[in-house]
Amino acid sequence: MKRLLPAPLLSAGLFAMWLLLRPSLSTGSLLLGALLALVLPVLMAPLRPAGGPVRRPLVVMRLVAIVGVDVVLSALDVARGVLSSRRRPPRGSFVVVPLDLRDVHGLAALAMITTVVPGTVWCELAPDRSALRLHVFDLVGEAEFVAHFKQRYEQPLKEIFG
Repeated sequence: MKRLLPAPLLSAGLFAMWLLLRPSLSTGSLLLGALLALVLPVLMAPLRPAGGPVRRPLVVMRLVAIVGVDVVLSALDVARGVLSSRRRPPRGSFVVVPLDLRDVHGLAALAMITTVVPGTVWCELAPDRSALRLHVFDLVGEAEFVAHFKQRYEQPLKEIFG
C-alpha cells in the first residue's frame, strides 16, 4: 500500500486543491484530479527527504514556546524601531554566527525560526555548514547577539536533532 500511496495526506491535499481550482465537478475533472493525486506523489517520492530523528519532545515544546514569545517581542521591537527611526535610525548589520549544528533537518528548522522571527533574515550558509550569515534589523552588540542566538535556538535544536 505504501508503494501505491506513499503520501496519503499529500494525495488528499492535491485532490482537494484540484477540486477547488476547477470551475465544475464533472466526472472528467474528478477522474483527472484522482489520477494526479495518485501519480504525482509516486513520481515525486524519490525527491522527498527522509524524515529526521526527532528526540526530546519536551525540548521541542519548549522551543516552540520560546519562538512564539520571541516572535511577539521582536515584532514589537521592530515596530518600535520603525516608528522611532527618524530620531534614532536602526543599526542594521550583518552577523556571522559560527554553527555547531550540522544536521540538515536542524538547519532547516533553524532557517524557519530565523525567517519567522521579525528583525532577522537568513542570508547565507557556509558550504561546509560551519557558519551562518544573518542580517539583524537593529544590532546592539554582535557578540551578545551571537551568544543569545546560539543559546536560544541552536542549542535546543542540537538536543532535538542531536
